[in-house]
Amino acid sequence: MSSVAVLTQESFNEHRSGLLPEQGGAAGAGPGAVEEEDALPTYKDAFPPLPEKAASPEGTQETANAWTSKIRPLKSSVITQVFHVPLEERKYKDLNQFGEGDQAKVCVDIMHKTGAHLELSLAKDQGLSIMVSGKLDAVMKARKEIVSRLQTQASATVAIPKEHHRFVIGKNGEKLQELELKTATKIQIPRPDDPSNQIKISGTKEGLEKAKHEILLISAEQDKRAVERVNIDKVYHPFITGPYNKQVGEMMQETGARVNVPPPSVNKTEIVITGEKEQVALAVTMIKKIYEEKKKNSTTIAVEVKKSQHKYVIGPKGNTLQEILEKTGVSVEIPPSDSSSETVILRGEPDRLGQALTEVYAKANSYTISSVTAPSWLHRFIIGKKGQNLAKITQQMPKVHIEFTEGEDKITLEGPTKDVQMVQGQIEIIVADLVSRMDYTEISVDTKFHRHLIGKGGVNINRIKELHKVTVRIPPDNEKSNLIRIEGDPQGVQEAKKELLELASRMENERTKDLIIEQRFHRAIIGQKGENIKEVRDKFPEVIINFPDPAQKSDIVQLRGPRNEVEKCAKFMQKIVAEMVENGFSLSVPIFKQFHRNIIGKGGSNIKKIREETNTKIDLPAENSNSEMIVITGKKANCEVARTRILAIQKELANITEVEVSIPSKLHNSLIGSKGRFVRSIMEECGGVHIHFPTEGSGIDKVTIRGPVEEVEKAKLQLLALAEEKQTKSHTAELRAKPEYHKFLIGKGGGNIRKVRDSTGARIIFPTMDDQDQELITVVGTEEAVRDATKELEELIKSLDNVVEDTLTVDPKHHRYFVARRGQVLRDLADEYGGVMVSFPRTGTQSDKVTLKGAKDCVDQAKKRMLEIVEDLDAQVTIECVIVQKFHRSIMGPKGSRIQQITRDHNVQIKFPEREDPQAAPPAEEPIQENGETNGEVKEPVDPNVPKKCDIIVLSGRKERCEAAVEALKALVPVSIEVEVPFELHRYIIGQKGSGIRKMMDEFEVNIQVPAPEQQCDKISITGLANHLDRAKEGLLERVKELQSEQEDRALRSFKLTITVDPKYHPKIIGRKGAIITTIRTEHDVNIQFPEKNDENQDQITITGYEHKAIAARDAIQALVDELEEMISEDITLDSRVHARIIGARGKGIRKIMDEFKVDLRFPQSGSADPNVVTVTGRPELVDEAIDHLLNLEEEYMGDAVENETKMAYMRPPGGGAAGAMDEHRGPSKGFVVREAPWTTGSEKAPDMSSSEDFPSFGAPVAAKSSPWGPKRF
Repeated sequence: MSSVAVLTQESFNEHRSGLLPEQGGAAGAGPGAVEEEDALPTYKDAFPPLPEKAASPEGTQETANAWTSKIRPLKSSVITQVFHVPLEERKYKDLNQFGEGDQAKVCVDIMHKTGAHLELSLAKDQGLSIMVSGKLDAVMKARKEIVSRLQTQASATVAIPKEHHRFVIGKNGEKLQELELKTATKIQIPRPDDPSNQIKISGTKEGLEKAKHEILLISAEQDKRAVERVNIDKVYHPFITGPYNKQVGEMMQETGARVNVPPPSVNKTEIVITGEKEQVALAVTMIKKIYEEKKKNSTTIAVEVKKSQHKYVIGPKGNTLQEILEKTGVSVEIPPSDSSSETVILRGEPDRLGQALTEVYAKANSYTISSVTAPSWLHRFIIGKKGQNLAKITQQMPKVHIEFTEGEDKITLEGPTKDVQMVQGQIEIIVADLVSRMDYTEISVDTKFHRHLIGKGGVNINRIKELHKVTVRIPPDNEKSNLIRIEGDPQGVQEAKKELLELASRMENERTKDLIIEQRFHRAIIGQKGENIKEVRDKFPEVIINFPDPAQKSDIVQLRGPRNEVEKCAKFMQKIVAEMVENGFSLSVPIFKQFHRNIIGKGGSNIKKIREETNTKIDLPAENSNSEMIVITGKKANCEVARTRILAIQKELANITEVEVSIPSKLHNSLIGSKGRFVRSIMEECGGVHIHFPTEGSGIDKVTIRGPVEEVEKAKLQLLALAEEKQTKSHTAELRAKPEYHKFLIGKGGGNIRKVRDSTGARIIFPTMDDQDQELITVVGTEEAVRDATKELEELIKSLDNVVEDTLTVDPKHHRYFVARRGQVLRDLADEYGGVMVSFPRTGTQSDKVTLKGAKDCVDQAKKRMLEIVEDLDAQVTIECVIVQKFHRSIMGPKGSRIQQITRDHNVQIKFPEREDPQAAPPAEEPIQENGETNGEVKEPVDPNVPKKCDIIVLSGRKERCEAAVEALKALVPVSIEVEVPFELHRYIIGQKGSGIRKMMDEFEVNIQVPAPEQQCDKISITGLANHLDRAKEGLLERVKELQSEQEDRALRSFKLTITVDPKYHPKIIGRKGAIITTIRTEHDVNIQFPEKNDENQDQITITGYEHKAIAARDAIQALVDELEEMISEDITLDSRVHARIIGARGKGIRKIMDEFKVDLRFPQSGSADPNVVTVTGRPELVDEAIDHLLNLEEEYMGDAVENETKMAYMRPPGGGAAGAMDEHRGPSKGFVVREAPWTTGSEKAPDMSSSEDFPSFGAPVAAKSSPWGPKRF
């Protein structure tokens, strides 16, 4: 919908007088000059003084009045648009009620709702013209309301028997949906309880015809009465229907049968007749009679009519064709719009063809298209401010459409021939006049200087425009053009050109430097809300710092300004970057997820401490993340220290487990005991486990135990047992004993105390090192158990208080064993046996008597233990065990754990030999040369297989224990077996970065050796303990089976086939964001590969997968291609200025059109040869509908686009008519003139506008001086 104004001779004369210089005498000649001088504002009127600080209220009021009364306030911009509603689309058509009634109420309601002003008028064709004024958004809202409330869509009804409605709806409404989709209409079927048989259809005229035809066909098929189908050539259908369908209507009235002729837009030859058999037969006879008669008597002539004139022959909604058929009885056949043919065929009786031909030519030539040559830069001058000039031209000739095409040096006119000729003549005169008086020039200035020429807020360019009365167009950044265009008065153009070139030359002398700074540092340099870069800019105010757009992924930061300042700024920024690089070293530490919270610590204490002490940034992954990587950032040395500390925490926790035990919260305090005595005794007894009770009063029952696995289990059992005791019946007793007796009471490994606990069932708690009372022993349990335990303990303590002295005979050769290592053995005896004192005779005396002093039981136990030690020392032997040195490390185990276990289990000493130096010389062969005699001793001949010294392990202890230990050592010697594994599977067994083979080695506790790839060997060696080898071999062979089955599956999945598809269909097959191709891949479980850009075969698509699935995928793609091949593509011309509005925000508009019409739209890329060409692809009928829709949108949006452009281009400062006239004819300007200025009344001179002192440029130093503008207030 658009409005077109018409040019009149009167308006042209007004326009011409506005552009030409005013005819008149010199200024000041006659009374007119005096009036003009009086009209000038005074200096105080134009520049009212600001109020003084101590000004009176009256003075303030006067100043305010001066400002408010003399200076016109700014007004919001108001736009005006005209909308036209054709008569046939008007909702309210009662001409007698124009300006009142419902239509008027609707308009008033729209004005209230939107705030816009509406004026209605009737056009000659009884169409409704609505002029809407207001702000842009208000006008847009009003237009939306007008379309929805004053304009109707086409609608129709079709009556079919009620029982046929369900066939139109179809199963689950599928048929109805398909019909609506196919015809692009909305079909409303009455509800089952509604007696009406009328089906309402709304939509486009063409869609109405299609939908009506389809519904009648469905009804006819279901009709129990006779149905007859007659095939009649499409070209004879107009003769059967008659003009305006009159003949077929008469036929149906006469016969009583229903005749359904497909509309012209539906390419079907079949005419369907339904009704009673006799009625149908009669109608068929009549149709065939007309057909035979016209076929026999009709002839055709073909004439050439310009394609652009076809629409005039067709007429609105095909009315002209019907008019010609009614007048002459001749059918006019027009080629389809997508055809390039210009041939029009006339079919009818020979004597009527001449009259019809005359009518066709008359209609074709009733309208014409013409063009006027006019430079594109003059178009906006021809249009005038807010389109005023153009409106004057078109008001008198409303049927003429004037089109200005951006970038083309022509104006297109379309309309009735006479009107077009008149308008063309008027526009040609305007163009000639403008060309004679206006001038333009273009200068080339590097794009990097453009924004400096414009200045902040456009201050520089606006000054040049106002000073020289010219228009300057600087191309936007996205055009990347150097050309700046200057238009206006020839003298002003030259002066503006000179000034702009001088500015550009001055800028070229400045220094520009590019710094390479990695983009990852840009954000840190800029800082939050630009705080950091602001400090740099404040430090170097004369340097402009430009960072690249983050989307460009560029590392170049540009500095521009005076040479010295730029160099200083560059060094400063490089220093900042160097510090960031130094502090930006990063490393990742893999830490098991379960230990992350231990590393963080309570309230973040651990991690905070590490961060502060190492001065690093430590980032842990989120709790819901699967990552185990902890990232440390900072200086390299600091990062290494932080990593070491974090790994140390993990190392401490590596063998630790954690369990939760549910114990009623009411028992927690009694389990903890006074100052934590009870729980502490359990923790110490169970190897230092940590037991955590929840906060008192929380009501949580869960108690956490953390520590080594075995000890945790032990503590759990004790805690549960204690809780059970507390729940049943609890009794406590206390007794005292000397601290040195405690260890004897407890016994070795808790043996003594365990006996008391097992016999009585009581729990005995000894004091810890932290307790103040070191003698207090607490007994907890039932009353009876406590009583029995207390009795036993008292007896033990009493016996310990009975001190005795005894002697023991020990061979002097064994004395050293007891007193060695600062008497460690004696200290252990004292600790274990109640502080018994053992005294050995002095060194040098040959006495074998050893004295023991202490409690009787302790002395007896200690004496017994010493005799056992002596017996062991007497029975001690040394045995050698030969095991090849390469196995020693394996036998020892991690940190010697295995050898320590054997030592404890068998109570022996084991000594491993020194490692052999591989670089040492081979052993000498003297013993062989001397025939077995060495150092005078005769030996057996030396066996070449004699074990090396480095292979001999020495064991000391009792013979039977040493022999058992030797067997245990030999059992730890690893053995090797070889397993046959095909060479091609080796890399899969190793896995990514060795993960596969590591997993197997950890699982089976063996070492698996895979031969080097160059050996091409099929054998894999497994080394480990004998009892582990079988499991490892079994696991390896199981893995081989898995890999072989995977290999077979891969072979089946690697079936490949190719399909040839035209590359233009590839994007359609891929779909938006790969949606279509992803569906095919997922559905058929195949891989589909499209050709790369540089591939030779651009039409080959490769499908890989199982054979049957690949074939199914190929068929699916072929089906898509077949569907796409049925589609057509048509190029239409849409003004590029409306492309953005059609596309919509984020493509919303274009997606809606594509979804609605089931077509694909391709808009031209920037820089294309023709920016106005839009390609529409889809099924033929849908393409036509989409094109019509797009052309309607273009017409609607173009009015807005042109109006906005003219508004922006021709904005004038508010002023009187005289100023406007001066602006128009570009005459010499006197500048802004005022009366009674300070420099005219006093001794002061007027400010020199060319003086840099009076009007300094930005950044230049200015000496303070007095000024007519008054004292400075800042």
